Amino acid sequence: MAYRAASVLAAGASKYGALWGRGYETFKNRRILSVSGVGDHATTYLQGLVTADLNSEPSAPREEVMDSVHALNAKNSGMEPGAAAPDDEPEEEEVPVQFTKKLRSATFLDHRGRILTDALLWKRNPEGADSATTEYLIDVPDDTGDLLLAHLKQHKLRRSKIKLADKTEEITSHAVYGTLNAEGAPPGYIAGMDPRHPSLGMRILSVGQDILNTTEGESERAKRQQHFETLMNNFFPSAPGTYAVLRKLAGIAEGTEIASKTALECNQDFLNAISFSKGCYLGQELTARSQFTGVVRKRIVPVMIVDTEMEVPKPWVMASMIQELGTEEGMDKIFGLSDEDGEKKKLALAGYIPPPLPKISAPGAGSIVSMMMGSVAAPDQNPQDGSEELNKLRVQGEKLQIEIAELAQPGTSIIDKKDSRTIGKILSTPAPGTTVLLAQMRLDRLGLLGSEHKWSRTNKILIGDSNKEYRFLPFLPLWWPDIDPATGKEMEVDVGE
Repeated sequence: MAYRAASVLAAGASKYGALWGRGYETFKNRRILSVSGVGDHATTYLQGLVTADLNSEPSAPREEVMDSVHALNAKNSGMEPGAAAPDDEPEEEEVPVQFTKKLRSATFLDHRGRILTDALLWKRNPEGADSATTEYLIDVPDDTGDLLLAHLKQHKLRRSKIKLADKTEEITSHAVYGTLNAEGAPPGYIAGMDPRHPSLGMRILSVGQDILNTTEGESERAKRQQHFETLMNNFFPSAPGTYAVLRKLAGIAEGTEIASKTALECNQDFLNAISFSKGCYLGQELTARSQFTGVVRKRIVPVMIVDTEMEVPKPWVMASMIQELGTEEGMDKIFGLSDEDGEKKKLALAGYIPPPLPKISAPGAGSIVSMMMGSVAAPDQNPQDGSEELNKLRVQGEKLQIEIAELAQPGTSIIDKKDSRTIGKILSTPAPGTTVLLAQMRLDRLGLLGSEHKWSRTNKILIGDSNKEYRFLPFLPLWWPDIDPATGKEMEVDVGE
């Protein structure tokens, strides 16, 4: 059954949009690897192996614009996108977001320039060590942990003044959702907002030795987990499994899902994981060539799979109109710019250009899925009056979830029924309780590259060897920039204009 909409209520407003509901979890599928050395030895060693520039401060994630759901809500409430709030309506106070310099996203590549794994890098001076010692704690998905450790050992020269260690059993990794405040971590913990995007939560490592001395447990991991749960239970509910849903709704692939692919195809350039100005590093040639001379023809996007008989939600109807009719005619049809009060609407819409595909936050995507799967009523529907319809949707939704979970296995092809061409490859199983999965899609088939193809809300696809037709509804995470239709990369802005 689809998760309840209460789990995706907004927790606050910021330049990064609505957040997931409050909760915490301890990761059991993460590895913690350590690289340490006196002075800058650890930094120098890793600088030659990661795509990020460790000698400069990490950049903050890209700020968001209004998503497609809020744009439609504004339209339906009588206030067009881009319009100012009424004078008597107080503006929602913006919540500041602080990102730590000690946590950044990065990618490790092989000699061909293909991804080994993504990772989060924590930089610290370890407790009890010489003050001149610098340690990087590498928080990496479990399914690529052994591969990365072997890679690090392979590139450790005999005379390298660094130490490598697997500290998975000594340090635990956690996440807290529904807050933007990562300041003032309790003793024994280090914390920071996820450097890829704050909607993914606050990341926390339990590192202090005093925690082990004050907590009972059979192992170090058990003691740390118990201490963290006791600490959090006073403020947040336990929410195990949240990250598995959240990252897929937010369009974040990781671990073996992106292994052997290029960094740009996996959106690492959008997630602050790549520096195009740093010196040489392993695998740099392919990454630089893709950025400066090539065309990115495929990227990872979140995709919702629905039955062809299901009603297509409004954000996708709007996107289909924009692609089919063009921006000007499409906006006229959507917002009624030719109506009697069209000029007024045009003024309100000044500067607003609907994206070629819906831009939707993770909470927004979760709400849409909940309504489509029948777990909650639509905003304009009375749950009591529509109980029979909701039950019907719920039964259909549960059946669809089972079907897609069986069909949508990593590596399975998505085939356009129109011409029998493969237009994408599934990278992940669906997010639990949903039919949303991550797929590497051809950008031209999404209407994002070139002008030959358009994405249509009436599309029909086949999944793998199945003969049953489905419909795919791709959407863009809010952290995506505008895409240049000629290159498949971030649209360059002329600062002189």
